Amino acid sequence: MWPTTPATLFIWLVLIQGSYALYEGMYCGKENCYEVLGVGRDDSKGDIAKAYRKLARKWHPDMHQGAEAKATAEKEFQRIATAYEILRDADSKTDYDYMLDNPDEFYWHYYRYYYRRVTPKVDVRLVIAVTITVISACQYYVAWNNYRSAVSYLLQVPKHRTRAMQIAREEKLLETDKKKLRGKSKSEIREEEEEVLKKVIEEKMDISDEDRGGYSKPHWTDILWVRIILLPYTTALYIKWYVTWIWRFNIKKEEYGEEEKFYLIQKYMNCTKTQWESVDDEQKREYLKLRLWKKAEFDEWKAEREAEMKAKLAESSRYKSIRRYLKNNKQQMTFGPE
Repeated sequence: MWPTTPATLFIWLVLIQGSYALYEGMYCGKENCYEVLGVGRDDSKGDIAKAYRKLARKWHPDMHQGAEAKATAEKEFQRIATAYEILRDADSKTDYDYMLDNPDEFYWHYYRYYYRRVTPKVDVRLVIAVTITVISACQYYVAWNNYRSAVSYLLQVPKHRTRAMQIAREEKLLETDKKKLRGKSKSEIREEEEEVLKKVIEEKMDISDEDRGGYSKPHWTDILWVRIILLPYTTALYIKWYVTWIWRFNIKKEEYGEEEKFYLIQKYMNCTKTQWESVDDEQKREYLKLRLWKKAEFDEWKAEREAEMKAKLAESSRYKSIRRYLKNNKQQMTFGPE
C-alpha cells in the first residue's frame, strides 16, 4: 500500500534514502572508495598508498594522447584521487567505514563529512602557542607603554621635575658646554634634556608605585609565556611555603616574625603587591604598633576608620549637596555628555 498523505510520503522517502550506504555528493558518491582503489577495509595505510600510486601512474592525463583519451584519464584520475584522499586520513576513513556500517544515519554522515571538509586542519597546540605568544607580546608592549606614559606624566609634576633636574645637575648629566651645544636648535636641546630627566626619574629617583599610577617597570618574568613555563616551579614554592606556614604557626604555634605580620596585614587589607610596596615604612611601622596582624584588632581598626570617614563625609558640604541632589532627583548621577 503506497502512502497517500504528504507526511507519510516524507517518512517513506527518508526511510528509502537511509537504506542506501552511498550518497551522491559525499566521499566517492555512489561508488565505494575501496573498490575504486581496489583495496579492502582491512588493508594497511601502506597498501592503500601503493594501490593509489599504481593507479595514478596508469591514469595520469600526461600518460595519454589525444583529447578524448586525456578527458577520460582526467575523470578517472579524479576518482582515484578522491578515494585516496578519503582513505589515507585516519579520521576520514573512520567516518567512511561508519557510514558503510550504518547507512540509515545519513544526516549524521552529512554533518561529519562537511564538518571535516570545512573545518581547517590546524594543530590545536600550534593555535594555543601562537595565541599565548600574541598575548605575551601585547602584554609586554602595553606594560612598557603605560610605564613610559606614567614617567612622562611624572616629568610634568613640579616636585618630581625639580628633584630630577637637581640630580641631573649634581651628577653632570646635562650638557652645559656651549661649544658642544653650538649648532643644535632649542627644540633639540629641549628633547635631550627631557630624555635625561626621564632616565633620572626611572633609575635614580625613589618614586612610589602609587605616584606612578601603579605602573611599575615591566619585567620579563611578568610575561604570560614565562609565567606558564615557571608555573610548576612557582606552584612547588607555594606548596612548600603553605606547608611550612601550617607547620610553624598552626601546629608548633610559633610567634609571627615581622615578615609574616606584614603578610597578614597586607592580606587583610586586600592590597596587591604593588599597592603594599607603595606604603611608606613609617606607615607600616604604625600598622605593627596597632597589632593589625591580629584579625580581631584589624576588624576593630577598620570599623573605626570607616566611622571616621563617614563622619568626615557627613560634615562635607559637597557630600551633603550630592546626597541632597540624589534624594530630590531619585536617579543615578552620571558624568559626561548625555
